[in-house]
Amino acid sequence: MKYNINGIELQVQSAGNGSVSILFLHYYGGSSRTWTEVIDILQDAYHCISYDLRGWGQSDKPETGYSIESLANDAVALIQQLQLQRFILAGHSMGGKVAQLLASRQLPGLEKLILVAPSPPVPTILPAAEKAFLLHAYDNRENIQLALDNALTATPLPPHILERTIADSLQHSPASQAGWPEIAMPEDISKAVQHINVPVLVLSGEHDKVDPVTRLQKELLPFIPNAVMEVLPGTGHLSMLEAPRLVANSILAFIS
Repeated sequence: MKYNINGIELQVQSAGNGSVSILFLHYYGGSSRTWTEVIDILQDAYHCISYDLRGWGQSDKPETGYSIESLANDAVALIQQLQLQRFILAGHSMGGKVAQLLASRQLPGLEKLILVAPSPPVPTILPAAEKAFLLHAYDNRENIQLALDNALTATPLPPHILERTIADSLQHSPASQAGWPEIAMPEDISKAVQHINVPVLVLSGEHDKVDPVTRLQKELLPFIPNAVMEVLPGTGHLSMLEAPRLVANSILAFIS
């Protein structure tokens, strides 16, 4: 279903019931479908909402609005439209950085924060060659497969999930593809996240090459009060696709 948010149309998916909602934010290159297998497990107990962030999936792809603040403002407006009274934020990678800024605003009704392989709140400055690779990582199927095999996953994805992930990564615009490495990744929100006042669970893939365990221990945990980290064995950066049951079980244990 489409919602008009801050002047653009965002594609929103909703499943399940319950008095508590979980709002899922996806990674750079993903979509609302990135969380499908996890939501299939959680929807019996919780109202699960996922959406395509601006520039990705079936949402509009404007030329501007790709800062962490702009993406957070979209989420706030969506929360208000959906009239969520009690909710949990779950953000992955880029979506994790957005979720951190959202939680720092101490939104009414926010009960907990779940960060899966989150980008840290401090700036990420890439070497020129890595930045050039990232700017073209989703240009075509070959580049996406290269990124999946060499950076994003520790284990092969099931064929149907692989095809869906590739299709999702192709659903972008030049502005949204450049938005993360050029605008959002270098942003510093480390002062803001110190105002997070809800329980925080950080899920880190044992073999994550993008935001490894050691980086999160150094560049994320010291800035977020009362955050606890769990390492997911055998997984890479896309743990919700590699081991959705493992991720869902960790989420259930944390929020129940």
